[in-house]
Amino acid sequence: MNAVGVVGIVLVSHSAQVAESVAGLARGLAAGGAVAPVAAAGGGPDGGLGTNAELVLAAAASVDRGAGVVLLADLGSSVLTVKALLADEELPSGSRLADAPFLEGAVAAVVAASTGAPADAVAAAATEAYGYRKT
Repeated sequence: MNAVGVVGIVLVSHSAQVAESVAGLARGLAAGGAVAPVAAAGGGPDGGLGTNAELVLAAAASVDRGAGVVLLADLGSSVLTVKALLADEELPSGSRLADAPFLEGAVAAVVAASTGAPADAVAAAATEAYGYRKT
């Protein structure tokens, strides 16, 4: 897979460690070929818990390959931060917030993006993770 034209994934969490860990897990489970670019944007401006719009913007820019960026957020202010950045058109063109569970959605999004799927299909794969049954 050529890195140009691949959908990028950004994981936005209140915790830098959670965002990095989920990104690592998703990359690992999507391995076996080229893996789509994934960036973690976790933690607040002081490095503690919280959300930092500057980190989200930097992460989105780092994974943007021209095919769109799908963002997944854990909860609360992470979701609000991404929505505000989208409303203000500060994120790369073609960016979208997936309505998806954070961990399962991240894995599904990275796997789909790694196959070369377009942004709509990547976001849909993440959203479909709500249906994963464990019983």
